[in-house]
Amino acid sequence: MRIARIGAQALSVALVAGLLALLVWKVAHQVGDSTVASDLRDGKQPAAPAFTLPRLDTGARLESSSLKGKVQVLNFWASWCVPCRDEANLLQSASSAWRSRGVVVLGVDHQDLSSDARAFMRHYGLKYAVVRDTGDKLYARYGATGVPETFCVNRDGKVVAHVPGAVTRDTLDSCIQGALES
Repeated sequence: MRIARIGAQALSVALVAGLLALLVWKVAHQVGDSTVASDLRDGKQPAAPAFTLPRLDTGARLESSSLKGKVQVLNFWASWCVPCRDEANLLQSASSAWRSRGVVVLGVDHQDLSSDARAFMRHYGLKYAVVRDTGDKLYARYGATGVPETFCVNRDGKVVAHVPGAVTRDTLDSCIQGALES
């Protein structure tokens, strides 16, 4: 009985040590991994990550290269996100208001059912392009940590601003204006 108990304790200690080693390894390897958000926090203007993602409205694929030379407003959202509902009309309004200045609003649907996302788009009358971030790869490359989050990209393809959380008229206009002027 005593030997079994000592063996179980040794196994438990080994398991905890293994998990701790895995945690240390993961933290050490994340330090070198930069994201758009972390680069912006460091004062850099990183290049917007390239992507090819399916559009929710047409089913066609949208390539980031087709947005070259345009100011881009990338908004990560989901239909189940309450603040996303609050900012939907504002983003649609901005899309219409800024289009003549070469600004494109792009919705990036995150961890959502396509049917729910399409229903959200219909309910809020979203006319701008919305893509599905299959596997959350773009979300991870941008370093987003929740929804909604918005990033503004200038005409040179550099990300110049990040608005964590829901945008307001002021934060959205500031983001867009900053991208237009840089």
